[in-house]
Amino acid sequence: MKICAPFAGIVRYVVATGDTVTTGDVLAMVETVKLEAPVVAPGPGVVGSLAFEDFADVTGGDALLELGEQ
Repeated sequence: MKICAPFAGIVRYVVATGDTVTTGDVLAMVETVKLEAPVVAPGPGVVGSLAFEDFADVTGGDALLELGEQ
């Protein structure tokens, strides 16, 4: 499952490739101006590849990472 950015900003990951997460765990933060939004796991899974480096500029809807089945 692809996890996408909610809006344009700068991404900072809280997880690494291979991490196991549960529903509601924070995967990344997207920050713009003075607004910071957590990107949370919609369900349990294993973090696949990260699409960007930390502190990269992203656009709303960009796929940030892959979340695979456990």
